[in-house]
Amino acid sequence: MKVGVIGAGGVSRFHLAGYAAAGAQVVAIADAHAETLERVQAQWRVPRGYADFHALCADPEIEAVSVCLPNALHHPATIAAARAGKHVLCEKPVSMSLSEAHDMIRACREAGVVLQVGHHLRSNPAAEKARQLIESGELGRVTFVRLRQAHDWGGQEPRASFRTLASAGGGTLLDNGSHMMDLARYFGGPVREVFARMATLGYDVEVEDTSVVTLEFASGALGSVENAWTATGWEEAFWVYGTRGALEYTNRLGRPTMRHVFRSSPGTDWNEQDVATYQFAGLEPHSRNVLEFLEAVRGERRVICSGEDGLEAVRLILASYRSARERRPVEVSEVT
Repeated sequence: MKVGVIGAGGVSRFHLAGYAAAGAQVVAIADAHAETLERVQAQWRVPRGYADFHALCADPEIEAVSVCLPNALHHPATIAAARAGKHVLCEKPVSMSLSEAHDMIRACREAGVVLQVGHHLRSNPAAEKARQLIESGELGRVTFVRLRQAHDWGGQEPRASFRTLASAGGGTLLDNGSHMMDLARYFGGPVREVFARMATLGYDVEVEDTSVVTLEFASGALGSVENAWTATGWEEAFWVYGTRGALEYTNRLGRPTMRHVFRSSPGTDWNEQDVATYQFAGLEPHSRNVLEFLEAVRGERRVICSGEDGLEAVRLILASYRSARERRPVEVSEVT
């Protein structure tokens, strides 16, 4: 399959690596910054470069594209690609509003092309295994889901496109939290209500750099989503508690490991429980996500994260922003 990548910024390298791992051929990249475009083209040996994504979409050789642009440009690039008959893997968040997300979903449906949203944590093998254990009933009734993604930009300042409301639409809650909100739904199902607090504490930016959101799921389970650009280092983690077992996953302490804690042996107590430990090999989640996108394009599997899934993650983020502004719990159904 021959594909194009729209946007040559930092996240594009994951898509380029994913296409290489999947055996697809990236034949073109588009980026408005000439130096960035030239550098990435040379690094990945991509034959054609375009200064404008419309030109890339008009390339008849391209069958599918990745949209790796700043958040504000996801909508126009996806619409252009769909109208040109290209399948679309759009980076998260799918859009900055529900109306834009609806436009993107409708355009891809009418064009008969696949739309996948790049919530790549669904492609993390630990998350896939967690989902299997939840659906199998191994954990019993899920009672609490805790999700965290936090970092400090590698000790640097946030990139320019992440610093303003106009370009990014939000800070760490939208950037990192959109992943966590998607995983919340992936593990716990629909969310009924959110309550959020956020602050800008570490950087001179227009957006929040620290946030916490509590969730009430439609099932009655509770949850917590924690995000920060003010956390030294990098952590991606989740905890899922149920009436028969618990899952604990983090990459903070070295090789990412998931523990399944349960009680089936006689004599377990406060200090000793049965524990199954999972470590996973193979492609990293971004590359797996690209591979799964290509499988969906070929009709070999369902889309792992649809446009509708991406829209619901944005709905939870918008509800959380409303909650923080108004200092009250917000029912998700209020955001339309």
